[in-house]
Amino acid sequence: MAARIWCCGRGLGSKRRRRRGRSAYYCRAHRHCRHLFLDSFIRVFFFIHEGSEAWLKGMESFLPATGFLYWVGVGTVAYLALRISCFLFTAVRVWGLGNESGVGPRLGEWAVVTGSTDGIGKSYAEKLAERGMKIVLISRSQDKLNQVSSEIREKFKVETKTIAVDFTLEDIYDKIKTSLAGLEIGVLVNNVGMSYEYPEYFLDIPDLDNTIKKLISVNVLSVSKMTQLVLPGMVERSKGVILNISSATGRYPVPLLTIYSATKAFVDFFSQCLHEEYKSKGIFVQSVLPFFVATKLAKIGKPTLDKPSSEKFVKCAIKTIGVQSRTSGYFIHYLMASVTSLLPSWLYFKIVMNVNKSLRARYFKKMKKN
Repeated sequence: MAARIWCCGRGLGSKRRRRRGRSAYYCRAHRHCRHLFLDSFIRVFFFIHEGSEAWLKGMESFLPATGFLYWVGVGTVAYLALRISCFLFTAVRVWGLGNESGVGPRLGEWAVVTGSTDGIGKSYAEKLAERGMKIVLISRSQDKLNQVSSEIREKFKVETKTIAVDFTLEDIYDKIKTSLAGLEIGVLVNNVGMSYEYPEYFLDIPDLDNTIKKLISVNVLSVSKMTQLVLPGMVERSKGVILNISSATGRYPVPLLTIYSATKAFVDFFSQCLHEEYKSKGIFVQSVLPFFVATKLAKIGKPTLDKPSSEKFVKCAIKTIGVQSRTSGYFIHYLMASVTSLLPSWLYFKIVMNVNKSLRARYFKKMKKN
């Protein structure tokens, strides 16, 4: 086509001659070339025009898809911005401001704490005593109860009572009911709990029948029965707080800790339902779902940023009472829960299984050395 358009080129049989020292090209059929040029120009014009129309039609069909993707992008950015805003707002509202002043004797003279001789339970007992509440300590060992009771009395100058019972047994609640009779109980902390010795596959758990019974008695039955004993008095006075210590394993299922995870999920669901049933009657029920805290139960001796001491954890968690009915209790744990919630389930389970398999292998390796 180029040879036809540029008709005075060599392609149409032109010959070159020199005139007055200048070179020139000429065509023996110049008129014909002009027609060819015009014809070719028209063809190219219509080719471009038809191509443009086809391109525009293609764009028209593509534009709806482009618009859809645009709005998907806008929606995603808006959703992420909303999530981040809610996250920051919750962080400031809960851990920046909190509601510490709302917890104290105005709810009732006494606070009852189960599993109160160690870890989180002991720290809650001390923090509530610091706010002027009298403390009922319930745990298995009378010696430890006496020791903690004496420490609280001396340090905070409040009255204490002790009840020694084994929560793995089911016939203890009449004794507890008798001991609590006549007390104006404003706060109940259902903290007592037990877990596995090490992560293990369900059928390979040592003494499986007994383990099932104990975990359900301590982690499930105790929460239900203690609530049954204390809640009527709170409803009668139209005020009270029940703190049920669950676990992050109750928020997210944890394989190789199957029974423990399931019992803590019960505590979480029980707490949420109870809160909805009784909040209109002035009762605040909170599910506390921490990750690892440096306690004997968790077998963690040295506190770290993500594994706080029980004292540090409770100092943060008590600020959430009256603000969050479901809480991680500790800001770093709140961050961890937020990140975990973004993981796809297959990735979450893969990570958890690998971690627990590693802990299991480490336990057996340690046992072989011993």
